[in-house]
Amino acid sequence: MCKRLFLLQSVYLSDYNSLLMRFNTDKVESISDLLVKLQGHIGNYTGPVWFRGQGDMNWSLVPKLMRLAQQLPESHYFNRFKQDASFILNTHPKSEFEWLFLMQHYGVSTRLLDWSESPLVALYFACITEENNDGALWVLLPTVLNLKSRYQSEYEFEIPSFDDEHLENYLPSTISREKKSSLLPMAAIAPRNSIRMQAQKGVFTISHREVIPIEIAGGDPDHIWKYQIPSDKKKLILDELKLLGINRFHLFPELESLSFNF
Repeated sequence: MCKRLFLLQSVYLSDYNSLLMRFNTDKVESISDLLVKLQGHIGNYTGPVWFRGQGDMNWSLVPKLMRLAQQLPESHYFNRFKQDASFILNTHPKSEFEWLFLMQHYGVSTRLLDWSESPLVALYFACITEENNDGALWVLLPTVLNLKSRYQSEYEFEIPSFDDEHLENYLPSTISREKKSSLLPMAAIAPRNSIRMQAQKGVFTISHREVIPIEIAGGDPDHIWKYQIPSDKKKLILDELKLLGINRFHLFPELESLSFNF
């Protein structure tokens, strides 16, 4: 990915690196090493845990729309995508959020950030790019993040769907119409209506209007931590993942991925 897209990310990490996350940043050099770390950190935790892998550990957790050096309003991408995609689609999305999911799927800039319920899926993405840089495996407690947005769940560890009324404030039309409010990022679940999303056990965080990296949302980052993946261990980890059946075709089960297995 173009390095200029991460200009804002580097700034944010340098500005907030004094904040202490829930756990220290430990190194992970193998899958067995990761299992030991996870057992120690979340072995007794009964709530949901999400994971995200990034090729460079210095990249912050900011959606693609907010990483662009020259940022256009979301409505620009949203309206243009709907205009051109409508001719191609056999079935049209039924809501604004479904349009956002589709845009995210095809790489259009949105306020969504991809996460996975599988640490192995996230580990793959931490290792597959930026071979000369240390990667990061981020670990998020989504319900702890949502508490910072004053989300009132009906039961412990509930994660809202994008149909929840609390998420109405994050709709593209709401943000386009109402210019003053600023909310923290939230974690939410969406229907896994694509084979890729199902394979990757995909879930999302969504940002509001302001650029607030997930790792500093709410000021006290007790909802998140990361593991450092040394660059010289990335190939080893990818080989281990391959033995476990985690490869490109597993995560992108499409014809164009088959060539990577030969």
